[in-house]
Amino acid sequence: MDSEDRGGIAPGAPVSTEGPSGEELAKPLDRARLAGWPSRLLVDRGTLPRDDREFLRRVAEDTWRGISSFRDRQSGLPLDHVRFEGRSVAEADAHVGNYATTSSIGLHLIAIVAARELGFLSGAETEKMLRQVLETLQRLETHRGFCFNFYDITSLERTSDFLSFVDSAWLTAGLMVVRMAVPRLSEVCTRHIAQLDLRFFYDESERLMSHGYHVDRSARSPYHYGVLFTEARLGSLIAIGKGEAPGVHWLRLLETFPTGCTGEPASPSDAGPSILLDRAASRSCSTWRGLRFVPSWGGSMFEALMPTLVLDEMRLAPETFGKNDEVHATVQRLYALEELRLPVWGMSPSTAPSDRGYAYAEYGVPVLGRKGYPSGVVTPHAAALVLAVAPEAATLNLRKLVELYDVYGEFGFYDAVDPHSGEVVHAYLTLDQTMTLIALANHLEAGCIQKHFAADPIVQAALPFLDEKHIDEHGSGAR
Repeated sequence: MDSEDRGGIAPGAPVSTEGPSGEELAKPLDRARLAGWPSRLLVDRGTLPRDDREFLRRVAEDTWRGISSFRDRQSGLPLDHVRFEGRSVAEADAHVGNYATTSSIGLHLIAIVAARELGFLSGAETEKMLRQVLETLQRLETHRGFCFNFYDITSLERTSDFLSFVDSAWLTAGLMVVRMAVPRLSEVCTRHIAQLDLRFFYDESERLMSHGYHVDRSARSPYHYGVLFTEARLGSLIAIGKGEAPGVHWLRLLETFPTGCTGEPASPSDAGPSILLDRAASRSCSTWRGLRFVPSWGGSMFEALMPTLVLDEMRLAPETFGKNDEVHATVQRLYALEELRLPVWGMSPSTAPSDRGYAYAEYGVPVLGRKGYPSGVVTPHAAALVLAVAPEAATLNLRKLVELYDVYGEFGFYDAVDPHSGEVVHAYLTLDQTMTLIALANHLEAGCIQKHFAADPIVQAALPFLDEKHIDEHGSGAR
């Protein structure tokens, strides 16, 4: 089976309903079951704090209000998205994605912990919300312990036949954070983690992780995660730490970079501090305006920085992954501001401008990717992720977004803006909102989520693989 280097949480949609009329009939039920709803489309930008720290805390508070509102009261599961058409938050004009994804459930668990760390929830409230989601997880139909990619948040019926490696990894990461942050939930989280045996996705012939498994076809996806620098690297580390993938898998990722990447290849003698293993760096490094980096698949921000929501690569691997994180953030900023001459930056998969309805599309900085997603639409969650590596630049960009566009609502930043036309996509996408909140919590509360994750024994077992000095020629890590 040939491997195809791909990255990113693949966009998709659940099995469709009977049609628009069915969706319209379901809206009142969706709204009634949600924990809350905004009362206005926009917030007066003049009411946002002038002090940077207070500004970011206000963003975190508003974002959490939205996350906690857009969840089913009975199941506790987060809906996928809400998009407001027109210039109001009227329910009749809203498009509601009444389904949850595996990754959004995992990030929702982390977001609840982040809300506690920020002081938005008490310990008792935190435990109650987490228990509700964990109990719902036990009721979902699964295959070999894995959740399907989509579930209706009210009926809990699955609306997908696909099991995703990267989404399963993010659910695992969420459970790991919870069991370290809330010891009273450790036992139930540990049971869930044990069920998620990631060796199910490991292709021994390729020594790579498959994209996933089609249950209806009883067949593994023909694609593999063969690019190291995507968000899927976190899942590989977790699998190695659990003993469900061999150390050679990590070395295989380091060796999958082909020659002929964008820009001039770096050589170990002139590259300065190694970005990855010298042998990989000499084959894979790209350059843009003198900045050297290992490319991702599409050049998007969440490929580069989504793992930093839980993994402090700046501290744990400053000369390898941490350095690459910094360069990707820098190129994202300079490419948008100087190459495209845009006033704001931050390109990553997000909701897309469209005449009507919900659309999700891939965006990135082409020079940063092996494939290179198209550039254009800017999403605030990309700037929030950069708080981990360049907080001043990230904060300035978030402020610029508020200053220039009608992009800030009662529940925080809307999902995307087209800086060419000024069009704002007035949508809240749960995946992106939770990324924003977790990034803010780490920045405001001294890496609180990263610390919980780092304390987990699975992570402790995998940490040596972040440091090239500990990887021998067989791909095994020092213990």
